[in-house]
Amino acid sequence: MTAPLHTSRLLGTECDPKRCGSDVLAFVGDGVFGLLVREYLVSCSNAHASEQHSRAVAMVRCEAQAEYMKRLLPHLTEEEEGVFRRGRNHHTSHSPRKATAEYHIATGLEALFGYLYLSGSMQRIRELFAYCVQENNLETEQ
Repeated sequence: MTAPLHTSRLLGTECDPKRCGSDVLAFVGDGVFGLLVREYLVSCSNAHASEQHSRAVAMVRCEAQAEYMKRLLPHLTEEEEGVFRRGRNHHTSHSPRKATAEYHIATGLEALFGYLYLSGSMQRIRELFAYCVQENNLETEQ
Protein backbone atom coordinates (compact mmCIF):
# COMPACT_ATOMS: atom_id res chain seq x y z
CA MET A 1 0.00 0.00 0.00
CA THR A 2 1.44 3.39 -0.96
CA ALA A 3 1.18 6.51 1.16
CA PRO A 4 -1.52 8.97 0.10
CA LEU A 5 -0.43 12.03 -1.83
CA HIS A 6 -0.36 15.31 0.03
CA THR A 7 -2.29 17.66 -2.25
CA SER A 8 -1.41 20.84 -0.34
CA ARG A 9 2.16 20.75 -1.65
CA LEU A 10 3.64 21.00 -5.12
CA LEU A 11 4.96 17.46 -5.41
CA GLY A 12 2.50 15.91 -3.02
CA THR A 13 4.72 13.11 -1.73
CA GLU A 14 4.49 12.05 1.90
CA CYS A 15 6.93 13.70 4.28
CA ASP A 16 6.65 14.14 8.04
CA PRO A 17 8.19 17.51 8.95
CA LYS A 18 8.40 16.46 12.61
CA ARG A 19 11.04 13.93 11.58
CA CYS A 20 13.12 16.51 9.69
CA GLY A 21 16.06 18.32 11.23
CA SER A 22 15.84 22.07 11.54
CA ASP A 23 18.54 22.44 8.88
CA VAL A 24 16.38 20.45 6.45
CA LEU A 25 13.32 22.53 7.33
CA ALA A 26 15.33 25.72 6.69
CA PHE A 27 16.55 24.28 3.37
CA VAL A 28 12.95 23.73 2.23
CA GLY A 29 11.75 26.99 3.79
CA ASP A 30 14.38 28.99 1.92
CA GLY A 31 12.83 27.84 -1.35
CA VAL A 32 9.26 28.34 -0.14
CA PHE A 33 9.96 31.85 1.11
CA GLY A 34 11.83 32.75 -2.08
CA LEU A 35 8.91 31.59 -4.22
CA LEU A 36 6.43 33.55 -2.08
CA VAL A 37 8.55 36.69 -2.48
CA ARG A 38 8.75 36.25 -6.25
CA GLU A 39 5.02 35.68 -6.61
CA TYR A 40 4.34 38.69 -4.39
CA LEU A 41 6.62 40.94 -6.43
CA VAL A 42 5.21 39.83 -9.77
CA SER A 43 1.66 40.34 -8.52
CA CYS A 44 2.50 43.88 -7.37
CA SER A 45 4.46 45.11 -10.36
CA ASN A 46 5.15 44.34 -13.98
CA ALA A 47 8.74 45.58 -13.78
CA HIS A 48 11.48 43.86 -15.77
CA ALA A 49 12.95 40.66 -14.39
CA SER A 50 16.24 42.34 -13.41
CA GLU A 51 14.39 44.85 -11.24
CA GLN A 52 12.22 42.09 -9.77
CA HIS A 53 15.37 40.13 -8.98
CA SER A 54 16.90 43.10 -7.14
CA ARG A 55 13.73 43.52 -5.08
CA ALA A 56 13.59 39.80 -4.33
CA VAL A 57 17.22 39.75 -3.15
CA ALA A 58 16.47 42.64 -0.79
CA MET A 59 13.48 40.78 0.66
CA VAL A 60 15.23 37.45 1.23
CA ARG A 61 18.40 38.85 2.82
CA CYS A 62 18.86 37.74 6.41
CA GLU A 63 18.39 41.31 7.68
CA ALA A 64 14.97 41.55 6.02
CA GLN A 65 13.97 38.07 7.18
CA ALA A 66 14.95 38.94 10.76
CA GLU A 67 12.71 42.00 10.53
CA TYR A 68 9.84 39.87 9.19
CA MET A 69 10.29 37.49 12.10
CA LYS A 70 9.74 40.37 14.54
CA ARG A 71 6.39 40.97 12.86
CA LEU A 72 5.48 37.28 12.99
CA LEU A 73 6.36 36.40 16.59
CA PRO A 74 3.17 37.79 18.17
CA HIS A 75 1.07 35.73 15.74
CA LEU A 76 2.73 32.33 16.16
CA THR A 77 1.29 29.33 17.94
CA GLU A 78 3.39 27.57 20.59
CA GLU A 79 4.24 24.84 18.08
CA GLU A 80 5.31 27.39 15.46
CA GLU A 81 7.44 29.24 18.02
CA GLY A 82 9.14 25.96 18.89
CA VAL A 83 9.97 25.29 15.23
CA PHE A 84 11.32 28.83 14.87
CA ARG A 85 13.49 28.46 18.00
CA ARG A 86 14.85 25.10 16.82
CA GLY A 87 15.82 26.66 13.49
CA ARG A 88 17.27 29.77 15.07
CA ASN A 89 19.34 27.78 17.56
CA HIS A 90 20.57 25.17 15.09
CA HIS A 91 24.31 25.49 14.57
CA THR A 92 26.22 23.43 12.06
CA SER A 93 29.76 23.39 10.82
CA HIS A 94 28.58 25.03 7.58
CA SER A 95 27.29 28.24 9.20
CA PRO A 96 29.06 31.35 7.90
CA ARG A 97 32.08 32.16 10.02
CA LYS A 98 30.66 35.50 11.10
CA ALA A 99 27.01 34.45 11.31
CA THR A 100 25.11 37.26 12.98
CA ALA A 101 22.07 37.06 15.22
CA GLU A 102 20.07 38.14 12.16
CA TYR A 103 21.39 35.16 10.23
CA HIS A 104 20.19 32.77 12.93
CA ILE A 105 16.79 34.47 13.15
CA ALA A 106 16.45 34.22 9.35
CA THR A 107 17.28 30.52 9.56
CA GLY A 108 14.50 30.17 12.13
CA LEU A 109 12.05 31.91 9.80
CA GLU A 110 13.04 29.60 6.96
CA ALA A 111 12.65 26.54 9.21
CA LEU A 112 9.17 27.74 10.14
CA PHE A 113 8.11 28.17 6.51
CA GLY A 114 9.65 24.80 5.62
CA TYR A 115 7.78 23.11 8.45
CA LEU A 116 4.47 24.69 7.46
CA TYR A 117 4.98 23.80 3.82
CA LEU A 118 5.83 20.17 4.53
CA SER A 119 2.82 20.05 6.87
CA GLY A 120 0.62 21.14 3.98
CA SER A 121 -0.43 24.30 5.83
CA MET A 122 -0.67 26.55 2.79
CA GLN A 123 -3.31 28.84 4.28
CA ARG A 124 -1.16 29.41 7.36
CA ILE A 125 1.83 30.17 5.13
CA ARG A 126 -0.25 32.78 3.30
CA GLU A 127 -1.38 34.34 6.60
CA LEU A 128 2.14 34.60 7.97
CA PHE A 129 3.59 35.87 4.71
CA ALA A 130 0.93 38.61 4.69
CA TYR A 131 2.30 39.81 8.05
CA CYS A 132 5.80 39.86 6.53
CA VAL A 133 4.85 42.12 3.63
CA GLN A 134 2.12 44.22 5.24
CA GLU A 135 4.38 47.25 5.55
CA ASN A 136 5.94 46.99 2.09
CA ASN A 137 4.83 49.81 -0.17
CA LEU A 138 5.42 48.55 -3.68
CA GLU A 139 3.94 50.69 -6.37
CA THR A 140 1.81 48.69 -8.74
CA GLU A 141 2.82 49.35 -12.32
CA GLN A 142 0.05 48.79 -14.80
